[in-house]
Order: sequence, then C-alpha cells, then structure tokens
Amino acid sequence: MRIGNLVSTRLGPRLFRRVAPLTVTAWEVPGEPVPFAEAVSQSFQPFSAGDRWSRPWGTTWFHVTGQVPEDWGHDGTTVQLLVDIGFSGLLPAFQAEALVYRPDGSIVKGIEPFNHVVDVDPAGGAEIDFYVEAASNPNMLEHFFVTTLASAAGGAPLPSGFASPRRADVLHLGDPATAGTDPIYTLRQVALVERDLAVDALLQDVSVLMGLLGQLDPASPRRAAIRHALERMCDILDPDDIATTVTPARSVLSDVLASPAHPSAHSIVAVGHAHLDSAWLWPTRETVRKAARTFSNVLTLMDADPGFVFAASSAQQFAWVKQFYPELFERIRERVHEGRFVPVGGMWVESDANMPGGEALVRQFLLGQNFFLREFGILSSEAWLPDSFGFTAAFPQIALSAGTDSFLTQKLSWNDTNRMPHHTFLWEGLDGSRIFTHFPPNDTYGSDLGAADLAKAQRQYAERGASNVSLTLFGWSDGGGGPTPEMLGAARRNGDLEGAPRVTLGSPSQFFAEARRTLPEPAVWYGEMYLEAHRGTYTSQARTKLGNRRSEHLLREAELWSATAAVRGLIDYPYGELESIWQTVLLQQFHDILPGSAIAWVHDEAEEHYRQVAVRLEELIGTAQRALAGHGTETVVFNAAPVIADAVTALGATVAGAPGPAVAPERTDSGYVLQNDRVVVRFDTTGLLVSFVDRNTGRDLIAPGEAASVLQIFRDIPAMFEAWDIDRSYQRSVTELRTPDSVEITDRDLLVRHSYGNSSVVQRYRLAGSDAEVQIETTVDWHEQEKLLKLAFPLDLRADQAASEIQFGHVLRPTFVNTTWDHARFETVAHRWVHVSEGGFGAVVANGSTYGHDITRSVRDDGGTTTLVRESLLRAPKYPDPEADQGVHVLRTSLGVAADVLHAASAGYRMNLPARAVDNADHGVEPVVSISAPSVYVEAVKLAEDRSGDLIVRLYEAAGTRVRSLIRPGFAFTTAWSTDLLERPVDEQKWHSPDSIELEFRPFQIVTLRITPERAKS
Repeated sequence: MRIGNLVSTRLGPRLFRRVAPLTVTAWEVPGEPVPFAEAVSQSFQPFSAGDRWSRPWGTTWFHVTGQVPEDWGHDGTTVQLLVDIGFSGLLPAFQAEALVYRPDGSIVKGIEPFNHVVDVDPAGGAEIDFYVEAASNPNMLEHFFVTTLASAAGGAPLPSGFASPRRADVLHLGDPATAGTDPIYTLRQVALVERDLAVDALLQDVSVLMGLLGQLDPASPRRAAIRHALERMCDILDPDDIATTVTPARSVLSDVLASPAHPSAHSIVAVGHAHLDSAWLWPTRETVRKAARTFSNVLTLMDADPGFVFAASSAQQFAWVKQFYPELFERIRERVHEGRFVPVGGMWVESDANMPGGEALVRQFLLGQNFFLREFGILSSEAWLPDSFGFTAAFPQIALSAGTDSFLTQKLSWNDTNRMPHHTFLWEGLDGSRIFTHFPPNDTYGSDLGAADLAKAQRQYAERGASNVSLTLFGWSDGGGGPTPEMLGAARRNGDLEGAPRVTLGSPSQFFAEARRTLPEPAVWYGEMYLEAHRGTYTSQARTKLGNRRSEHLLREAELWSATAAVRGLIDYPYGELESIWQTVLLQQFHDILPGSAIAWVHDEAEEHYRQVAVRLEELIGTAQRALAGHGTETVVFNAAPVIADAVTALGATVAGAPGPAVAPERTDSGYVLQNDRVVVRFDTTGLLVSFVDRNTGRDLIAPGEAASVLQIFRDIPAMFEAWDIDRSYQRSVTELRTPDSVEITDRDLLVRHSYGNSSVVQRYRLAGSDAEVQIETTVDWHEQEKLLKLAFPLDLRADQAASEIQFGHVLRPTFVNTTWDHARFETVAHRWVHVSEGGFGAVVANGSTYGHDITRSVRDDGGTTTLVRESLLRAPKYPDPEADQGVHVLRTSLGVAADVLHAASAGYRMNLPARAVDNADHGVEPVVSISAPSVYVEAVKLAEDRSGDLIVRLYEAAGTRVRSLIRPGFAFTTAWSTDLLERPVDEQKWHSPDSIELEFRPFQIVTLRITPERAKS
C-alpha cells in the first residue's frame, strides 16, 4: 500500500513537470468524414476545454497552435502535445479516437485513450501547429457492462468512467438514424507538457516489479528481495524533491531488475499486434480511419525502438490505407522491406472460418496473397485468425496450398466446456494435410506484457517439457491502437528477469522457426476445431447470411459462363469487375459481419452491398449466356451445378423445353398429398407433413407418430454475448406451431399459414415432377424478441453420425453424446446440406441460406430410433443490433431421399444453383469441362489472375474416397498443368492436347488445373 500510494499520489502526478496552454479552434463536419484538404479549408471557431463536441459517429477537426516555452526541453525532459478529447478509463477500442496531422497533410500519429501524447520539437520557441481529426465514436460496450456484467456481479457498481444510460439508448447508438444529434464528448485538455524522462522510467520500473511481486510465491527469496528494493526506493524518493531524488531511487532497483531469468524459464517471442476488426461496433468507414491511427502509432514506435516488430493481417486494411493515406502507406512499405512491419495471414480479411464457401476461402487467400506480393514483394507464411469463431476441417489444405505453412489463433481458449490439449501442434485437415499451429498460451491477442499475462503463458503452456517457447501478441486490440511505449518498456525490462519468462521482441516467422526447432514431433489434432461458444453466429442476421450465400453462387455462375464464353472468343473476360465484386463479398465475410455480431449500421451496409453485387452479377451472367446461346427460336437451359449424365459430370447448357411444372397437390379425406414417380408426401388436415415414402424402397422417412417441417420457437436469452451465443438452456422451453391459421392449395403449391405472437409464417410446399425432394419455402414476418426459430425433421433412421457439408467436402459428427466434447457440440454448422442414413437408405435436408443445425437421436418405445435434424432459421438478439432479424425473411429448405452423400450434395447444389432458361436462343453449349468420376466436383471455373487467358478449373473429391478421373476440356488446348491455389505450378507434369487429363484424387483433395487454350498461342 505504501508503494502504491507513493506512485499514484506523488510520483505519477510528477510525470509532467510543467503544462502550458495552447490555442484551439474547431470545425465540426456536418456529415460523413472529409479528407484533410477539405477540412483545413473550412472556417474554424474558438474552442476551449470543457466544451462539448460532435454527435454520435461525428467528426470534429481541431486546429492546435502555440509555441514551446524557451526554457523547456532540458535537464532530462522532453516536450509533448497532450490531447484528451474526453477519454474514459475503459477499454480504448470503444470510444473517441483521433489522428494528428501536420499543416502539410502528413500524418503524425493516432490519439488513443492510453496513448494520447505526441512528441514535438523540444527547442524553446519552436512553433506548434497541428490539426487533430477527432472521431466521436460512441461506446457500444456500455450495454454489455450495464446489463450483463453489473447484473452478474449482483448489482456491483459500474467501472469508473461509465455512465448508466438506458439499455435502449445505448443499443440504438449503433444506427446513425437513431443515434441522436447531441454532442457526446467533452474536450478535457489540449496542452503542451514537459515530460520528466527519469520519472517515466521509474514508473515503468515499479510497474514491472510490482506486477512480478504479485506472481511470486509469498515465501520466495526473490519476492522478498524485490519488496525490499521497492521499500528502499520509497525511502530515497522524496515527495517534496522528486527531480533530485528520482535517479537515486531508480538506482536501488537496478540489481533486482538486472537479476537474470532462471535457465529453465519459459521463452516468449513478443510480437506487436493490434487485431483491428474490419467492422464490429463501428462501420467499415471507421475502420479505414482506425487503420491510419494504429499504423501511424506503430511507425512512430519503430522510429524510437529499432527492435520493435509489428504484425498486421488483412490485405483489405492495407488497401484502404493505400487508397486513403498514400503517404502513410509508403512509410509502411519501407518498414515491410526492413522486416519490421510484417503482413501476416495472407487473407483479404480475417474472415469467419465456418460459413464462407470453399471457393470464397480460396479467394480470401488468393486476393490477400496477391496484394501482399504485388505491393510488398512477399507472401505471408503464416495463416492468421486469432479471433474467428471456430475452424473448418478444410482449412489446413486451403492454407497450405495458398503459400502459408503455419497457423495462429487463440479463440479456442474461449471454450465453455473443454480445454484444447495443445498449444503447439500439427492440425490435420479433412484430406490429411497438416499445418503447424500455435495457440498463445496466455489466451489473448492483446497482451499488455504485464506480469500476469507473462506468468499465465508460462503456467499454461501445454507442451512444456517437450518445448519451451510460445508467442505473445501485445498491443491494444479489437478497435486497433496497438502497442504503446509502456508495453515496449515492459518488454525490455522482462527480457531477462528473474522470476519471469524471458521476453524477446521478434516476428511470427522467428517464433515459428524456433517452435519447429524445439518441437520436432508435435502432437496432432484431427478435424474441425469447434469453438464451444458463439454458436448463435451460425444464425444471427439471416439477411446477411442469405446475401453471402447468394453472392457466392452468383459469382460461381458469372465466372463459369464468362470464362466459357471468353475461351471461345465470344466476349472479353470481365477481370476487373469480378475482382471488385469478390473484394466486396470477401469483406462481408469478416468474422463480425457474416456471423451477425456487428451493429445495425454494418449489417444495413452489408445488405446493400449484396443487393448491388446481385445486380452486377446478373448482368455479367446474362451477357455471357446470351453470347453462348446465340440468337434463334430455341430455349436453352444453363446449368452451373454438377449434373451426372452418361457417367460424366459436366457444366453446360442444353436445348430443352421450359422446365417442367411441379405436380399439383391432391386433397384427400385424411389431408393432402404431393406425389410423383419417386416419392409420396402426405400431410394431415392441419397441414403437418406426416409421411414421406420413397417409392423405390417403400420406406417412410418420417418417424412414426411424428410430423416433419414443424416450426419450433424457443426462448433464447444467453447469459452473455447475445448475438454470439446460444446457451444449451434454450432446449428447455419450446412452442411448436402445430395448429395453423389456414391450409390451402394455390396453383401447384400447398400453403400452410401460422401466426405466433407478433409474427406470421407461411410454409409453401412444392414437389417437382422428377425430384426426390419436397421443396419447403418458409416466409416469416418476424417480430419476436430473444426467440429462436427452428425447423424440425424427426426421421425414422438410426444414424450414428450425420454428414454435414463444409468447404470442399463434409464432416461426420456423432448424433449421440458420449463425451464432454459431444455434449458441447449441441449446435453445429453445415453449408448446403446435411445427410443422415441407415445403411444404404438415408435422407437429405438441404437449404438455401441456413447454416445452424442440431442433429440428435433418440430411441422410441417401439425400439426404433428417431434421428432429429433441425435447422436454426432465425434469432432475435438485442445486442449489438436491437433490430436484428426483424422483418420479412424467405428461407428455403428441402427434404428428400438420398442414399449417400453424393445424392445429398446434388440436392444442395440444385437448391443453390437452379437452372436458368434462356429464350430466343440458337443452340446448346458444350460443357467447358467434363469429369468422368461422379465424386469429383468442379467448384470454380475462371480465367487466370495474371490475365493471360489461361483457364483455371478447381476440382475436389466430394465423397471421401480415392478415385481416378479423366478431365476433358471442352475446347482445344495446348498445355495443362496442376497449380496451387495461387495458380503457381506444383510439379513438372503437363498434359498436351488432344490428351485428356488424368488425375488421381485422394479423399477430399482439392486440385487446381491451369489450361492454356489453343487460341492463346495464335
């Protein structure tokens, strides 16, 4: 207490020897942010400390002028500009921030809550002239503290600096239309300060030693020595004469600070980091400015500390800086070439790793790595997703084939039931690919390098004994900010300090090289890395998820038909337009956008982006298809889904009549029937689907006494993180909609209408003449709060496991609960389909935009087994977007017979890639590529990134079996060869026309072929 009191009341206040006022004028931007040149040309008005500035999400420019006093900057001091625009003492990422410019428009550095001083020319008489662009970003975390943490603490008071707004007020700050116009911040101080460097150093010495004191055994000699030294420091430091006694006071700490670490101490490679979310509790336009603030702070630190290394992911953020802050980007480029500013990840953004389609994950790497190569001349060797919400089993193969050899995350430290058994290991993916993986054992991507964090890393490192090195990411995170001088001071003092791990400033590649060297035979984790938290992100913000799914498939079609037309000389391939669209779609896959965990502003923008993308892609598809089909009197049906004909899978278009109509529903005494030559689907008089009979086997899919396609509504109030989490307790409160408002036959559809609370639902059932699946369109006008809507299918199958589609394949998950790992996996992700089977008989539940599922089984009294497949259709969380999922949604599902996963996959493809009929056409279109093996699917057809005109064909094995296949291009070609995902050759083998291309695929292998059309040689 004596030490703490002395530091906080006597030493800390003497950090600044003197303070001098400055002149401040201001101009408030009336709308969205403006560039520097436009801002400084405005009329600035006098402004003073105590004045309030800017509405929520507003911007105020301050012009700061003055002069350094003549006698400052001597005798162990430096001169700084201190700017306090109204900071609280809370987390820095969630409040006001600013960027400081010189009069010529060059950037000085960012102003953050815990990093709000700027070094200036210390010469007496030097002129002060800065512009400060201040952003009044509201604190969207207040709701979290106000309604969650405070109540969890039994009504404990809020942290210092927090107001107590009404919940609704805080929530509506996430939408500029409802955020209000009153100023929300008060300018506290803008002044020159004379910083005492010796006091600064002593404060950092004491901070490190006090932190270490708290981690040591109370009986240890080391702790006693540190405490004794600190007490001697207090004796020597004279509160009435700090300037004279601070240096002698520091000297008595020198021995305990110089005592080296134990030879067996854990070794930590500390990498500067900021983990800047590309959108979350702020829109992407604010992320652009956050990137400039963070990166300029980093460059300032690099000027002061030549050993400091900083790692930043997300090519999108670098691209923003290049576009909006070109001078800053050039400074970054210089540091990248020095190896100190390290681009990592190789991805366009730190995307979600569960819901993006396979080709989208490929493009995350393709666009990201190409940007890094083009701008910096490097490829990232580290895949980097510290905060994404679980990891698909397809990721190792994708990451390795995209030029990376290592992977970093820490998110699985959030597991609510089981702890991951390793921190450094090989992660084996679906196909057998293994990537060297590390979880920082201090469980954070934003360490302050304090003693508690360092001790936690040493204490928790799972591989200790076999290896003794881990990585720590340090710097303020989530909203950027990054490392501070104090963190670097802690790193230096902890470099070789008795009682603490050794800390070395370094790069990710240095860490991974050392980890590989010291752990030559790491353990292996196989399959997906499921996050036992944030299960609601598979469902929240359904419109965003629909936009993503639709955009991915429209891109597939636009590329396929444009490439087909281009290699035949019919159109010019739209390289630039497609790349721009991909950049938009990939940005929306960021791990707080696609998962549905951002503010309303972010999701409103995402939905508008998806609308624009759809318009642009439909135009590209139409142009290409018209060029391919010609002009005549025929109808040509274009199909972008894998279609098996004559044992060959092809993507093409055929002359055909209009698609056949659905069968008409029949009314019977017991209800309604939809039937064709393959299935008989029966509904009772209330419109419940009570029977689904496969004519081939005579088996009924629906469990005895049950009904399928039943709407279930659950109470959904997670203990924390509303948009993110679904708690298991939801299962204990369910209402089933079994009594409809009406049942009617309309044209060829059966319509069943329900109402619940303030919401209404229309289920539309349709059966095509040749399908083995019934189509279910669920239109929901949703106005519930904190509810979860599921669609349930109790099936008469004893399925020990369910196959769920993921990127480039599927995973098998148990339907039973034997272990705590099974218990925690109560909500899972699937892409277009899930498949459950009993022997050779099975069912598929396919979807058009749904990702969340739960699949369980139970034994009936008759001895049979019911396997229950449920889709999670909608939620209604209130934080961070109080209007999440409100309004009208159209959700598409199908239920059908599927003997195996390939039949299930076919249903999923057909739902998401319906055939397109083009009238007034002349002829069909030969497939641009045909595949002989039914289990090998074409995922993408495009032209090469280098704009050479070469065709790129991406294929994968979908059944999980080894298979040989012939690949036949539908055009004359000169050469073909295999490439990695970056379109670089992977071996020396080449094929030459007219040879067909023969390949052997291992289970779930991704293969990329590059084919040079014959015309490219003319």
